[in-house]
Amino acid sequence: MAILLGLDIGDTRIGVAISDALGVAAHPLCTLTRKNRQVDLIVISDLISIHEVERVIIGLPISLDGSLGAQAEKVQKFAKRLEHAIDVPIEFQDERFTTAEAEEILRSLNKDTREQKGLIDEVAAVLILKDYLNSNQEVDSPASVENG
Repeated sequence: MAILLGLDIGDTRIGVAISDALGVAAHPLCTLTRKNRQVDLIVISDLISIHEVERVIIGLPISLDGSLGAQAEKVQKFAKRLEHAIDVPIEFQDERFTTAEAEEILRSLNKDTREQKGLIDEVAAVLILKDYLNSNQEVDSPASVENG
């Protein structure tokens, strides 16, 4: 399995998570405060190089009805720019409910609102990456392969 980088892209911050080399676990890496497009792309590109990332997983905020709204279009536009700045493939992962789930996790850890601001994006990135890893393990597992 390859090392994967998970991104939760927002207007103000980008939550970043990373997988282990086995593709079993996802861990928070950092929260990037957005500066401008060029700086954001350079920082992510540097993280990919430093951590020897082989694939980037970006959370795509799909609406409850399955449509792509304005925020999803912003994320796709950013992903297209990132694609031209890096040499590894990018995939999208449905990120519905990850921010709410991240907020709930942090509340359960008694993190106050100020502490939550930076952590929510990292935790959301971990959840995006975990969902991706889980969905790919199901596809690759022997139980999901038809005998024939």
